[in-house]
Amino acid sequence: MNGLKGQTALVTGAGGAIGAETAVGLTKAGARVVLTSRSAERLARTNEAVVEAGGADVRGHVADFREPGEAHGLVRWVLDTVGHIDVLVNNAGANSSGRSVARTYEDALQQLVGINVSVPLILCRELIPGMVAHGGGTIVTVSSFAVRSPGPLGGTAYGASKAALSSLMAAINVEYRSRGIRACTILPGEVDTPLLAERPRQPTAEDRATMIGASDIADAIVFCAAMPSRTLIEEIVVRPTFLRDTSEDVRVALDEA
Repeated sequence: MNGLKGQTALVTGAGGAIGAETAVGLTKAGARVVLTSRSAERLARTNEAVVEAGGADVRGHVADFREPGEAHGLVRWVLDTVGHIDVLVNNAGANSSGRSVARTYEDALQQLVGINVSVPLILCRELIPGMVAHGGGTIVTVSSFAVRSPGPLGGTAYGASKAALSSLMAAINVEYRSRGIRACTILPGEVDTPLLAERPRQPTAEDRATMIGASDIADAIVFCAAMPSRTLIEEIVVRPTFLRDTSEDVRVALDEA
């Protein structure tokens, strides 16, 4: 598939499992990728994977979105060194250690909103004008099934921030779809990534075997980006075929209250 040939794609969170798989998938679809991650080491690993997949002229930038101003710095770097972006993949995100309502504190919520909502807003707001000037563009954003099913499994603050993120993408479609901009939102259920180690109860190997793979989400992202410009996929819900019993995970998260 070369549906993205000649296009430039920016992938945030490129050092993580989904981000790395997405970068490789976009490369195989013909795109030139620009990568950002808060970890230089992980960014280098993803860069190597992209080169192995046939990518050339790979650009990478270290940005820690926990720090104020990093999103603006990334935009300046992109515009100065790469030029306009055709495809923006908002994949970077964060969660908090407290998952229950009782352990959701204002500072943690504010930090998640900053990373999960404000950063994508800044990137979209600053990069959309260039997309419009070049005839259109696609924004694919990784949200969460926690939007549809909030609670302690995904985390109260996390679900709230992702709900705001999904609303932001819907608002972009309202304002910009007639100008060639497509905002596609992916709502994954449980995905087997290293981030699961941060949960109050770490899933077992048996649990992980039932989950979605990072490459599955990457495939959905590439699919949305590679659709003909006449077609907008507004939202995709991706869930495991087998829905495991998560009652113990929920119990542990609530017991931490």
